[in-house]
Amino acid sequence: MVPRDASIAVYIMTNKPYGTLYIGVTSRFEARLVEHREKQLKGFTQRHGLTRLVWYETHADMTVAIHREKRLKEWPRQWKINLIERDNPRWDDLYDQVMNWTPVPRQF
Repeated sequence: MVPRDASIAVYIMTNKPYGTLYIGVTSRFEARLVEHREKQLKGFTQRHGLTRLVWYETHADMTVAIHREKRLKEWPRQWKINLIERDNPRWDDLYDQVMNWTPVPRQF
């Protein structure tokens, strides 16, 4: 069962533009991004230093999101790159955008 306040998303992480790609799905998107960023998740993303969020899409239904993730994983690498570059041509890290992060000015 997915919690009522879930943020369901399919996402792609990388370590650098055109680097190693990881496609994931989660029902707690913001929390999962923090786990990737802080390298708290043992496994593939930690081993390869995949902390840069370069693409994501949100979903209302976890079953649909899982199906989308599985389909994306079947795609050739170039199709995945094309998907990223369609929405994020500079391969910017979208973490701040998702977290709605606002930098706090430094006090001198």
